[in-house]
Amino acid sequence: MTVATQLQQVIASVESAASSMKTFALETQDKQAKQTFQQLAQTFDGAVQTLKGRQQYIEQQEPQYKQQ
Repeated sequence: MTVATQLQQVIASVESAASSMKTFALETQDKQAKQTFQQLAQTFDGAVQTLKGRQQYIEQQEPQYKQQ
């Protein structure tokens, strides 16, 4: 498995985690839990952006890894 493939899998996993946190935030009535879930979702969204930046760098350096 290539680094590009592994990175794509990690991005998908972190996006899924962010989505779960957003769902939990919507479903809970506890204000503190809601805030925690929202903060975690923002953290995961930031991580996704960082990972996508790394993915773009890899694709520029190694065009054969460019995702279709």
